[in-house]
Amino acid sequence: MLTATILIALLSLPVLVAASYLFVLTLLSRRAPPPAYGDPHLRFDVIVPAHDEEIGIASTVASLRSVDYPADLFRVIVVADNCTDATAARAEEAGARVIVRTDPNLRGKGYALKLAFDHSLADGLADAVVVVDADTLVTPNLLRAFAARYDAGAKAAQAEYGVRNPNASWRTRLMVIALATFHGVRSLGRERLRVSSGLRGNGMSFSREVIAAVPHEAFSLVEDLEYGMRLARAGYAVRYVPEARVAGEMVSSESASRSQRRRWEGGRVDMIRRHGWALVKEAFAKRDRVIFDVAMDVLVPPLAYLVGLAFLGTAAAVACALLGGRACAFALVPWALSLAMIVCYVLRGLVLSETGPRGLLDLAWAPVYIAWKLALSLSNPEKRREGWVRTAREDDKV
Repeated sequence: MLTATILIALLSLPVLVAASYLFVLTLLSRRAPPPAYGDPHLRFDVIVPAHDEEIGIASTVASLRSVDYPADLFRVIVVADNCTDATAARAEEAGARVIVRTDPNLRGKGYALKLAFDHSLADGLADAVVVVDADTLVTPNLLRAFAARYDAGAKAAQAEYGVRNPNASWRTRLMVIALATFHGVRSLGRERLRVSSGLRGNGMSFSREVIAAVPHEAFSLVEDLEYGMRLARAGYAVRYVPEARVAGEMVSSESASRSQRRRWEGGRVDMIRRHGWALVKEAFAKRDRVIFDVAMDVLVPPLAYLVGLAFLGTAAAVACALLGGRACAFALVPWALSLAMIVCYVLRGLVLSETGPRGLLDLAWAPVYIAWKLALSLSNPEKRREGWVRTAREDDKV
């Protein structure tokens, strides 16, 4: 029994390291006052990559065109990528400039962004670009907030990324807390550490210098994670802009969630396999804390898996303690500590979500969601699909 207890204690080390990283970010997740906004002078290209988004693209363009920023200092550019519907026409009617891209062999958001960034560089009009998904509404201060960061010396930035349709289902209500935890707690803590707050795919912004120095050659299913790694290796950190917010539509049905999660997490696992430990080695070789932090962000498993492992490990340690007596109780310490730190991380996310008492009720669905994700990871994966895979939206039901 003592041998089994030692083994259980040793198995806790990866979980303990991951939980400790999240706990440190939790302790550092206090919001700092935003910088003062100066007079607008920077020019922006706001880029919306879109694939078959005719239903909702007009509302996104309208939200972007109504931001509190001089109209002559920004353009809204929609990249209608391999569309089979009227996305381009609807976007143009709403007042966006439209780039139509047709390439059946090279499909996906990464290719659309590369084309748009190249166009922006060639035009030479914009000091920075902003990326907003086609199902998104933004706060009016979006461009002013980004401009303030660039005036302060930033080269890349990420706005807060939240949920547009929080009351669509229990899944979307839980996503409000999940995004406040993953995007909010992590990004705020990493910002306080002065490393890189990370890219979240929606609400990203890059200076002209960055997109010229680091071409957007990120074409995986998690192109934001991939490009963030490339920026860190090139010496660019992403600054967090929590007072500006983009709200994207989250899936509410089980079938759409299943497909989306398999794609996202399959892409993340691929990044871990290809770059995770290579980033750690590079960080130590260069003594670069930004690259090391990006490696930690990549290597920490999804929260559902981490919680599942912590519960299983704690249960195994308790069983050993009951069967082997006090001599075997030491294995419980690292597992219980990991679980406690994860709980603190989630509760901080709950506070940042500003969901109040209702949020506590929404968290009651967390065990169901964790069990669903664990079952999903053990089931037969879907056939890998390259390029754009459009997720079903609430408006599709109308």
